[in-house]
Amino acid sequence: MRGFLYRLARILGDVNAVKKGRVGRRVARRAAGRTTGRLLRKLFK
Repeated sequence: MRGFLYRLARILGDVNAVKKGRVGRRVARRAAGRTTGRLLRKLFK
C-alpha cells in the first residue's frame, strides 16, 4: 500500500511538472537524488 502511494505521488509530481513546464529540472533533481543515494549506500555499506 505504501509503495502504491509513493508511486502515485511521483506520478502526480510528474504531471504537475509537465503542467508548469519544469520537466527538465525535475529529471535533473531525480537523477541527482539517485546518484547521492548510491554514493551514500556505498559509504555506509
